[in-house]
Amino acid sequence: MNILGNASRRRNLLLCAAIAFTPLATLAQAAPQVKFQTNQGDFVVELNPEKAPKSVENFLQYVKDKHYDGTIFHRVIDNFMVQGGGFTPSMSQKPTRPPIPLEAQNGLKNDLGTIAMARTNDPNSATAQFFVNVKNNDFLNARGPGNGYAVFGKVISGMEVIQKIKVTPTGPGDVPQSPIVINSATLVK
Repeated sequence: MNILGNASRRRNLLLCAAIAFTPLATLAQAAPQVKFQTNQGDFVVELNPEKAPKSVENFLQYVKDKHYDGTIFHRVIDNFMVQGGGFTPSMSQKPTRPPIPLEAQNGLKNDLGTIAMARTNDPNSATAQFFVNVKNNDFLNARGPGNGYAVFGKVISGMEVIQKIKVTPTGPGDVPQSPIVINSATLVK
């Protein structure tokens, strides 16, 4: 019993030492987090730069540029997803940077609570818009090159806010009848 206990303690000490000597910048870059403050409440997403580097870099640049501040969730479909990041409350589309290449074949799935890049029928057309899956949406996962929707993170707190948004009454085009405003999107980690 002592031998196993000592081995376990040594392993834990080695793990602690490895973490202690890992540069702080590396730890911070491993899992950036973005807090969304909305008129329906706050939620936080944790991003996965290891699996979706281009999508995360693109998303974080929009966050740093304050692009999402004052945008709305303009497409809300209960039992599917909530989409935002591209329109103002007056339904004016905000200008974007050039699109990024599709990263749907990264091993991340469009499961409940994940965040993914929205795009048109062109697989390489994602810019600023994103969506949060409100259920497992397997049909959005990549089945080969050039299809699927790139998941790049997940909601880690405030999923109840997403659940509240998903049942918002909508009108034509799945646009909420009352604007669901993203007051700010801020890098918190």
